[in-house]
Amino acid sequence: MKTTHKPLTRRAWANAIAQPAQEFPPTPLPLLSGKIPEGLRGSLYRNGPGRLERGGIRAGHWFDGDGAILGVHFTDAGATGLYRYVQTAGYQDESEKEKFLYPNYGMTAPGRIWQRWGKSVKNAANTSVLPLSDKLLALWEGGNPHALDLQTLETRGIDPLTQLGEGAPFSAHPKCDPKTGEIFNFGVTVGLNITLNVYKSDSTGKIIQQGSVPLDGLPLVHDFILAGPYLIFFVPPVRVNLLSAGLGLSSYSDAMEWQPERPTQIIVLDRKTLTLVSRTEAEPWFQWHFSNGYVDTDGTIAIDLVRYADFQTNQYLKEVATGQTQTQAKGTLWQVRLNPQTGKVIQLVELLDRGCEFPVVPPQVVGQASPDIYLAVHRDGVDIRQELFGAIARFNTKTDRLAIAEMGENRYPSEPLYADDVLNHKRGWVLTVVYDGNSDTSEVWVFDSDTLDDEPICRLGLPSVIPHSFHGKWKPA
Repeated sequence: MKTTHKPLTRRAWANAIAQPAQEFPPTPLPLLSGKIPEGLRGSLYRNGPGRLERGGIRAGHWFDGDGAILGVHFTDAGATGLYRYVQTAGYQDESEKEKFLYPNYGMTAPGRIWQRWGKSVKNAANTSVLPLSDKLLALWEGGNPHALDLQTLETRGIDPLTQLGEGAPFSAHPKCDPKTGEIFNFGVTVGLNITLNVYKSDSTGKIIQQGSVPLDGLPLVHDFILAGPYLIFFVPPVRVNLLSAGLGLSSYSDAMEWQPERPTQIIVLDRKTLTLVSRTEAEPWFQWHFSNGYVDTDGTIAIDLVRYADFQTNQYLKEVATGQTQTQAKGTLWQVRLNPQTGKVIQLVELLDRGCEFPVVPPQVVGQASPDIYLAVHRDGVDIRQELFGAIARFNTKTDRLAIAEMGENRYPSEPLYADDVLNHKRGWVLTVVYDGNSDTSEVWVFDSDTLDDEPICRLGLPSVIPHSFHGKWKPA
């Protein structure tokens, strides 16, 4: 018997992306409730698509929106916020002509087929950020990062980090070792061969070492893991039809094929030499994001990730750009244990069966054992086909306890970010940007990391709506 669903209605979250976001200059943020903790000093940065429309035309995918950065600086005088678009060449060109001009993740270039050939994909600079000592990098995994001023968010331009080739991909998920200050990242390049390029940078961002591994076809690799002495990549069974995408017959998103007959490939590299330790196969699945990884006492690697049974998540995210979703795409928290020398999976177990995404750990424990994972989750009782995440949570992998910070109906948080208390390193704070669909406003909420399920410590008002964003970072003072 065929199942039918009731007609979908527009949800409150859609209003946050219905119109292009409005920039605002440095502005003191009003305290709506509570008090800013004395030990919360530093800057919150978030990146995401600020506009999904040009000249009355909607973008083809949520990933296509122009990157816009929210900065919130916490000082003894209070909190100051500002919001600016990354001034990429593509953004400036399309702003001048007020229409889409370039192909992107979910869009082909305008014009007839022969007019699309050879057109460069627009660097949207819309996925994440990397704060360094003297600049903020706006990251987009299809090309070079853009450098911005840490205080004013003024765009300085493309930053090749001295070693990247022009346009070379630099992933949106670098891993920073809290002990050494080293930064690891990667990018997948297409040439005569398809290659996974791996980068090691010093604490300034300068690339000091590179390695590479050949890949079979062009996959979608969004994130990876630093676990003690290893870097680990899970290559899911998604492959891009290069002929279709390369000739402009379809967007990259539409050219991505879920091929469950293929395995998930597991690649383990030595972090010192960036050379291959092992390469093997596992059952097919898809993941966008990992939370963390570490080498356990028995020598195995434990890796926590949000796992999907298939690639329907891409269709769901495409629908987000329209303001109305209907695809079932539930990701849940899993742990993979593997032998680093062989890459063989020893154990694959679901830790939490609740729909979730954007898993993070405190920056000071990246690559090390840490029981607490912070993540965005769906509220109880909602139809996850139609809703975005409506709460944040802390899951403890040792006790299986889930502490949930409920936002309330029609409120939508961003990825939770952990901020260490500068006065007491035994405590920390969790920050999230909340869109309130009841009032069509955005706020910054601060929680005590130990009592996440209590009321927020404080709430700060923002001058204008901040569209749902992807990733951010906290830079301590």
